Amino acid sequence: MRALLVEDNPILADGVALAFAKAGLSLEHTGTLEGARAFLSAFSVDIVLLDLTLPDGDGLTLLGELRGRQDTTPVLILTARDAVRDRVTGLDRGADDYLTKPFSMSELIARIRAVLRRIRPGLADDRLNHGDIVIDRVAHRVRRSGQEIHLGPTEFRLLDHLMQHPGRVFSREQLLDAVW
Repeated sequence: MRALLVEDNPILADGVALAFAKAGLSLEHTGTLEGARAFLSAFSVDIVLLDLTLPDGDGLTLLGELRGRQDTTPVLILTARDAVRDRVTGLDRGADDYLTKPFSMSELIARIRAVLRRIRPGLADDRLNHGDIVIDRVAHRVRRSGQEIHLGPTEFRLLDHLMQHPGRVFSREQLLDAVW
């Protein structure tokens, strides 16, 4: 699982990075909307952790851009804005969850896992099953009908991506973005 943290507070960003490292999760970080836009145009992520108050604008702007182009990447808002109206606005504009600062790192990790269980169930588990195929993400092994199948790293990522989205058709560009 790969997450993008859009947060301008370096102390909080370091704390989130430490919590991610302890949980065995991958985290990228930027402190601005422009940095987030640049990163998201070049790379795909499984979830975005988005602060609303950033030096170059409101995080809701980025959320609106993502949802406007039909990007279904889950977004969890992390903000000091704790009024009910702010939470409702964030969720109504397309956020998948909303967590106010200060927050517990264990709660953050639990909420991320909960969002991923709902939206991308395959990312929440170390094993993914579909039919007679089993992918062990920790060991990077694939078994079909009990027999191990040897795959290279790219083949493994491709199969993993396709198994997370059974029955869905992808363009070449979408597969390149997701796997490479």
